[in-house]
Amino acid sequence: MALLERIHDLTIPSALTQRATRDPGAPFLLGGDTALTYAGADSQSEALAASLANLGVEAGDRIALVLPACTEFAVTVFAAAKLGATIVPLNPRLTMAELRYMLRHSGAAFAVTAENAFGNDYLQLFEDLLEELPDLRYVVTVGEEDLWYDDQIFQWEDMLSAGSGRDFSAEPPNPGDVFAIAYTEGTTGKPKGVELTQRNLLCAAGATTAAAGLTSEDVVVGVDALFHVFGLGPGLLGAVLGGASLVLMDGVNATDTLDLADRFGATVHYGVPTLFARELPEIARRGRPPGAVRLCLAAGAPLKDDLARRIEDAYGVPVLIAYSLSETASTLSLTRPDDPPDKRIFTVGRPIGDTMVRVTEDDGTELPPESVGEIRVRGPGVMRGYYRQPRRTAAVMDPEGYLLTGDLGMVDEDGYLHLVGRREDVVIRGGFNVHPREVEDRISAHPAVEEAVIVGVPDEILGEAVCACVVREEGGVVTAREIRDWCSGTLADYKVPDLVTFMDDLPLTGTGKVWRQELARRVSAEHSDAV
Repeated sequence: MALLERIHDLTIPSALTQRATRDPGAPFLLGGDTALTYAGADSQSEALAASLANLGVEAGDRIALVLPACTEFAVTVFAAAKLGATIVPLNPRLTMAELRYMLRHSGAAFAVTAENAFGNDYLQLFEDLLEELPDLRYVVTVGEEDLWYDDQIFQWEDMLSAGSGRDFSAEPPNPGDVFAIAYTEGTTGKPKGVELTQRNLLCAAGATTAAAGLTSEDVVVGVDALFHVFGLGPGLLGAVLGGASLVLMDGVNATDTLDLADRFGATVHYGVPTLFARELPEIARRGRPPGAVRLCLAAGAPLKDDLARRIEDAYGVPVLIAYSLSETASTLSLTRPDDPPDKRIFTVGRPIGDTMVRVTEDDGTELPPESVGEIRVRGPGVMRGYYRQPRRTAAVMDPEGYLLTGDLGMVDEDGYLHLVGRREDVVIRGGFNVHPREVEDRISAHPAVEEAVIVGVPDEILGEAVCACVVREEGGVVTAREIRDWCSGTLADYKVPDLVTFMDDLPLTGTGKVWRQELARRVSAEHSDAV
């Protein structure tokens, strides 16, 4: 735990180098047929950093990562950190339009991408983008195809071999340097780039690791999205700080996750509630959970009380619940293994590390315990700001440096935080935020649709399912399948409605606005078993 004791002064490269020096042969990244040790990860990141420096990568340059959870993703993270560069981790399941926007907005000069992933031909896409985006200069591809490359596109293995044993010049990074631009979506569904420093990420990861008691004896399973701040922070960097091994998962299902947990002797299981919910029937079929798991940790979406109990019953171990935001570099509060069972199930725990939480009135007045208000947070994990959006940044930061989360909650007499709801009408589907306006605008553009409203429907597997309540144009003819197909043409797959229900009119409030709460109640009652 020595690394955790000096967390505020650490940088990401120093954390890896110290771990590689102390435990060089310890397995770090597990998956496939081989394991990458800490020394191996440090060596590969040195080689990649040398090749990137030779191409002109300097401190502050943005490097986009469009990769599934794989060793290449992790090695690129550490190589960029050694150079003082800034990573832009992007969801490889984004639509091409979303990906293009984020690359342009971030000003990414370099990209490391899979050649093909999730049905997308990224090699062809980036060949086109090199002509469209003047800031984008070089692309490194990860794949097995024997392809011809020009002077702007390089293959991963060639970069490693070219940089092996070579020195490079780079100033040591500062813990306060911006290291990641993590894209999240605002109230309209439009992406915002959250600027996170090396200290932000390490402090959130370290405090989560300490609260969960992660050690070098642990093997972590369940992290399948390294582009997400939880996967990047507590997942990848948390493993380094604790000296644990991390099982890399490339979009596997619940059955595969359980197989991996058995194969590698996983002791700690991270995951979104959706993953745990999908594992329960398979555990029941097998008659046992993975034998070595000592702890489960759910993050990324609300975990319902009943599901938390069922997970504990199935695994026979405590389930920790994390409250995390991109703007706080992942975890800001967490339940602990030794918390009383009612606190562990019904709350999101207490603030981690040096994080401070307030519950306030709209004007910022702090409320007493047991009062419901907006949650505000201050601490070492809170972002630098939204990239290139100073007005949006100012709108969510109060004069005392507290971040306005937009979530409603209360702190009980024992200091435990309870989440009550959200100010925004966000649907959290399987750990991903779906903002109604974006989907509503798309559906309303259909010629047969007069009006559309998106609400969340409680779902045991997804947490919330996306339901489209549609009023047809007079005389308009359109089916639920056509609505879904219309959406899938421009929206990411997790934003496409799971349910479509047609109505003659929508319930309204006294001021004439759509009464979303009543609409959600009606739809939930009618479609409780339909998803």
